[in-house]
Amino acid sequence: MSTRYQERSLLHVSIKDFFSKEILKLAIFPFILTILVMYSLFFVAADFGLDQLSQTQVQIHQSETTLNPDGTSHTQELNQMFSGSSVMTFLLKYSFTSWLISFLVYTVGSFIMMYFSVAIGLFVIGFLTPWILPIIRDRHYSDIAIEGFGTIPEVTWFFIKTLFIMLAIMIILIPFYFIPILNLVAINLPFYYFFHRLLNFDVGSTICKKEDYKKIMFYEGNSIRLKTFLMFLATMIPFVAIFTMVFFVVYLGHVYFYELKQMRLNPPAEA
Repeated sequence: MSTRYQERSLLHVSIKDFFSKEILKLAIFPFILTILVMYSLFFVAADFGLDQLSQTQVQIHQSETTLNPDGTSHTQELNQMFSGSSVMTFLLKYSFTSWLISFLVYTVGSFIMMYFSVAIGLFVIGFLTPWILPIIRDRHYSDIAIEGFGTIPEVTWFFIKTLFIMLAIMIILIPFYFIPILNLVAINLPFYYFFHRLLNFDVGSTICKKEDYKKIMFYEGNSIRLKTFLMFLATMIPFVAIFTMVFFVVYLGHVYFYELKQMRLNPPAEA
């Protein structure tokens, strides 16, 4: 089977499985939970922002000079104090500050909500993966046993280690955040690392023994990274992660089951 045909075949069967009754029932849960969490976070952030705004005061000092009929000049000092909601009213009076506020609210807000939805989706899908993969196995790979590996302390340590590495990458890449175009890569690279590691480990550790997992990553690691990279790009479309996280697990499950089947039929030579 050619690689291109194999990819099309796995993608086709993954789409069919995703729209099956059993999988759709499971897909509803992360969708509803993610919406509820994001909805709650929105109101918490909005309340916090309004509280901070109500305590904000801005003082504007202006000097106005007028010419008297007798030729002398008169300077008048003006002091204006804005507080609470009047601060926002003042800022929105000027086109530049109005544009800047709109840019920050929509752009920064969109990125925050996108990353939140991905993080929440990864968290929720971790609990659903042990339910999803047996369905895939029973439908297509009944000759392959689900073995899995990893104790709760091991999984917890893996998560903590991945989180700290992601934060370290974010810190290292800070100088690139101020370079146009490169900043898009620098901002998203740590999040892709986190996304790839957690999703890949979640699926691989549920299906394989540790030895098989290492073999698959050794021989097919680049191919799997490309797949998770394309998945990560898809999550950048607003709210896509809410709908597709279950599909990602279904597709990666097929990839791992297929690779295990190939290893059984054609054991790789020891390096």
